[in-house]
Amino acid sequence: MNLKKGDKLKIECYKHNGYLDRTSDEATVLYNDEEVLIVANNHTTLTEHNGESHTTNEPAVLFFFKHKWFNVIGQLKKKGLFYYCNIATPFIIDSNTIKYIDYDLDLRVFPDKSFKVLDRKEYRYHKKIMKYSKELEYIIECALTELIELKKKEAGPFQENLVERYYLIYKEMEESI
Repeated sequence: MNLKKGDKLKIECYKHNGYLDRTSDEATVLYNDEEVLIVANNHTTLTEHNGESHTTNEPAVLFFFKHKWFNVIGQLKKKGLFYYCNIATPFIIDSNTIKYIDYDLDLRVFPDKSFKVLDRKEYRYHKKIMKYSKELEYIIECALTELIELKKKEAGPFQENLVERYYLIYKEMEESI
């Protein structure tokens, strides 16, 4: 699919067993090349696997990678820039929808640049019941290590002011509609 700036997409997050875990109703394409797709949204509706939905409180800039096993969400909250990073498969586009498989481990980065790995128990549980292969476990651990290294170097999506610059592009696009 040839995506261009301004296209609107949905987002679907799956689990390893093919179970649809979460959906997001809208993301606007800001940038797309052979490595990364960058989208943004604001006050978007998230629907969880149990059918419950809520609307996000802040704008977000999302980085989906075509060859890396993680995605990164920059959240522009009142208390500063937070990142929520999912260890997940490289994404695909299907029927105007960004789709990926989430592997539970998350990296949360705070405005003071500290970070914390989340959901290790959930990862261990799903690894056992869904029978992740040793190869998959290795890929997941490597992805987490790579993500932490990018954060420490303030590279990739963690570059200073990158999320803010893309948010301004998004804001200008939305205001011109």
